[in-house]
Amino acid sequence: MKRNIVIATVAAAALIGGGAFAASASGDDDSAPVRGKTNVQTVADDRDDSRDDDRDDDSRDDTPRTATAEVTAADAVAAALKHTSGTAVSVDLEDDGADRWEVEVVKSDGTEYTVRVAADTADVLGAQRDDDSDGRDELAALRGTTVTAEEAARAAAAKGTVVEVDLDDDGPAVWSVQTTQGEWTVDAKTSTVTQERDDD
Repeated sequence: MKRNIVIATVAAAALIGGGAFAASASGDDDSAPVRGKTNVQTVADDRDDSRDDDRDDDSRDDTPRTATAEVTAADAVAAALKHTSGTAVSVDLEDDGADRWEVEVVKSDGTEYTVRVAADTADVLGAQRDDDSDGRDELAALRGTTVTAEEAARAAAAKGTVVEVDLDDDGPAVWSVQTTQGEWTVDAKTSTVTQERDDD
């Protein structure tokens, strides 16, 4: 009796399994994997997609965004100062996909403004007062210097496309300039360009 039950159970399992196998083999869903086989096309597609993603990331890393900026750092400073008078103490090409320069301008009373300049047209996109900053220290550091942020950007342009200019007022004031070819220091009195070296 037990033997008959066991045989009936095995036969039923074989019928159910065979039916499921036949249904999956004849189904309309092309993406359903067939028992015993790997969906090779899907795996290959996933690998290709991941390779494409890697290539896209690599190409973004290898091609600096600054290559597409039509407006130079010096031109961005000039446009910002035409809109908001004062002293430019930094200019930075935003790398968040916004395609704009941000120029920090300090007025004679120490109030500081961020002026946004389009990287393709030099149009001023807007200006915002920074209530948390006091630019008087930067103005004091620039006292007695003759080289402006705009002039520092032009001087360093021979060392690659300028992406950032910032006032370094630790000690005698100098302009710290980043280009596509490295980091440079521009003397705030003579506009002499020297390569920055790590203290290490």
